[in-house]
Amino acid sequence: MADAKILATIDRTDTEQLQISVSEYRGKSYLNLRIFYTTDEGANWIPTKKGVTFAPDQLDVLTDAIEEAKQLFMQEEME
Repeated sequence: MADAKILATIDRTDTEQLQISVSEYRGKSYLNLRIFYTTDEGANWIPTKKGVTFAPDQLDVLTDAIEEAKQLFMQEEME
């Protein structure tokens, strides 16, 4: 697998974060959302088995779901 390009990280705790990245595997590109952990105060982040991988043709479904969630959350804030 080629090196992943990290698009974003979301801290979950001091020792755990969600990394959103694009990587290539067997000549195909994928979007990965994976939990990483550290044991050395963030010097090195190690992937866990917890995560999901999306093929490019699945991104529209993911994008639509995120947009719908954003609208629902905005409605809740207004109530």
